[in-house]
Amino acid sequence: MAQFVDWDLAAATAGALGKSGPRVSYAEATDVVVDLRRLTEEAAGHVADYTGLRSQVTHPPVRVVDRRDWAAANIAGLREVITPLVDRLTGDKRPGPLTEAIGSRLTGMQAGTVLAYLSGRVLGQYEVFSADPGQLLLVAPNIVEVERKLEANPRDFRLWVCLHEVTHRTQFTSVPWMRAYFLGEVNAFVDAAQGNEHLLERLRRGVATLSDAIKDPESRTSVLDIVQTPAQRAVLDRLTALMTLLEGHAEFVMDGVGPQVIPSVERIRAGFNRRREAGNPLEKAIRRLLGVDVKMRQYAEGRKFVHGVVDRVGMDGFNKIFGSPLTLPRLDELGDPDAWVARVHGPAGATPTAG
Repeated sequence: MAQFVDWDLAAATAGALGKSGPRVSYAEATDVVVDLRRLTEEAAGHVADYTGLRSQVTHPPVRVVDRRDWAAANIAGLREVITPLVDRLTGDKRPGPLTEAIGSRLTGMQAGTVLAYLSGRVLGQYEVFSADPGQLLLVAPNIVEVERKLEANPRDFRLWVCLHEVTHRTQFTSVPWMRAYFLGEVNAFVDAAQGNEHLLERLRRGVATLSDAIKDPESRTSVLDIVQTPAQRAVLDRLTALMTLLEGHAEFVMDGVGPQVIPSVERIRAGFNRRREAGNPLEKAIRRLLGVDVKMRQYAEGRKFVHGVVDRVGMDGFNKIFGSPLTLPRLDELGDPDAWVARVHGPAGATPTAG
């Protein structure tokens, strides 16, 4: 079995390099965990009522984690997915044991460096790699740190975050084929590179690029350098369309539910948007290389698409988007809600509705 990443070293590196969280007492930390669990359940009710989507599968309860645990959970998930993909790519071709050991340790340190950086930024995540149907993670120290920086009402900010992350959980648990489709596209990306024996080396360079950017904000290389074949770009287009839909839908739900249940939502949204746009040169370079700038555009473009579809066919009509992979929006439809409505509902469906 090829060892692409020394995962144990990645975990150790992420733990060693991760920032410490904000100062809280043991009692305060306990209260935050209890509060986030309670607000997750409250958010789940709001999301279900607003979207009309209901979980079709049993899912585990939310995990409220610290930064080290978040990194460990993502390492476990990536290990589950990447190891078999590397085996498929390499087949019977194996580097020498010394080359493999050195390469995997170097990549492990680089991956750990990237995860250490991200562990101080992520507020929550629906992690789908490690288990079916996935696991909702909320990173308590980051939530507390941001709410303090924004001087936000803790209950309001925590519920606001929970609305977004619970929407992602709802997307995957109310649409049972979603996780398999997403993982299938990841596999398709690898299949599209079959015969390209340099993909693993380019993947290593992609990880190295992210790691180096943390130390050198002047770096101008991009992780997208690993995408070279037309077939890979086609898969990437489908994944981009999917992620834009999911992020835009979560933002749409936050903005739809928020004013009803979060008194200070406008102040929170304004402060959070300023935080997204701000950042020192190092943070901006990392955001670009990690694709966070693309993700920020996805929030806006996806939210605009969802809003446009709901305006035309109502929430029930929008939910047809989750009928099958064939009803998901194509990349070019994200800027043209009418095109998606015409394709899925037929020309008569593109009629404004109050629903």
